[in-house]
Amino acid sequence: MPALPAPRPAGVALATGFAAAGCLAGAFYHPAPWRPFDLWAHLLTLLIALPLALRDKRPFGVLVVTVAGFAGYLLLGYQPSLNFWVPAVAFLSVAAREARARVVCGAVLLASVIALSGVCGRLPRPVVAVQALIVPAVAFAVGLTQRRLTERNAELRRLTALLDEQQRQEARRAVLDERFRIARELHDTISQQMTIVTLQTGLAEFVFFSDPPTAREALGTAAAAGRESLEELRRLLVVLRAYDPGGAPGPDDPADPVPDHLLADIGRIPALAERLEAAGVHVEVRFRGERRPLSPGIELCAYRVVQEALTNIAKHSGSVTAEVTVRYLDDELRVTVVDEGGPLSATSTDGSGHGLIGMRERAKIWHGSLTAGARPEGGFRIELRLPLDGTATAADP
Repeated sequence: MPALPAPRPAGVALATGFAAAGCLAGAFYHPAPWRPFDLWAHLLTLLIALPLALRDKRPFGVLVVTVAGFAGYLLLGYQPSLNFWVPAVAFLSVAAREARARVVCGAVLLASVIALSGVCGRLPRPVVAVQALIVPAVAFAVGLTQRRLTERNAELRRLTALLDEQQRQEARRAVLDERFRIARELHDTISQQMTIVTLQTGLAEFVFFSDPPTAREALGTAAAAGRESLEELRRLLVVLRAYDPGGAPGPDDPADPVPDHLLADIGRIPALAERLEAAGVHVEVRFRGERRPLSPGIELCAYRVVQEALTNIAKHSGSVTAEVTVRYLDDELRVTVVDEGGPLSATSTDGSGHGLIGMRERAKIWHGSLTAGARPEGGFRIELRLPLDGTATAADP
């Protein structure tokens, strides 16, 4: 058998109060012609009132017990004014918690015992009828109000839990987005320089004894690329951490803007091309249209796409020449990178390599597009198109 649920302190207090009030009133008030309030009356009063302690856990069962106890109390001839409200209080919990069928059944039970109380109290029949209708109706209205309040509280708890879960998901998403951004920045920043370092140190090792001047020159180029990597890492760390533009001590404010001079821009593309010369790739950079300052984010996007494209050419293409064209149109920035050599590796030409994925993500953030594919005459072509509406803002990643 399942154990009875533990009563709540408020329910115990209510039941004890009704039991004590009924017994005390019966002991000191026993008008004629009603039967004296004897031991059986005390026991019946306790039977009627004490089950109220469990009305929150077993509302319908408590109502049945109180109605049955009050009916027996009346039929034995005790004064009907005592214990009158206990079944009505029990019915409140039925109206607030039970299903419709039990609510209807409970209303019938309550109306019946209230009518019996009026008949035993020798009240006029119209009064008996009105009393039997009003008491269940009022108890039902109060119970229904309690039910709605309980449902609203439950809905509020559900919405609060849902909001809390959404906030946790948003926090996890923000962490993942930041991790992806850091990974993309690290990839775009270090990949090219490490390609140059690898190629030049390999060349130096190959000609170390046969051509010492060339070896020294290659090591010098590798050292310069390494220093450039360290500088890019420094810039990246400043961008990724909170930055205080005033240089004042104290906690950093993540909302502070990052200074523009710490971000790569389109004006650094020629220097980028010069560094590729050390890797054996001749890059020609052309600017078309009226050059003008753009949003730092758009400038960084264009620079990183060119950087990644040239790095792919040096690593995969086998081409010794490449061409970068930057076109300033009225409502669009168009950047094209073309290599003249052999096809790229499979991981890049199919558009699913990490480099191309990162480039497409950057373009999408700024509401742009990126197309990449092999050229009919040979080589590979990457075209970045970024809209310029004067109020360019990053899209939600």
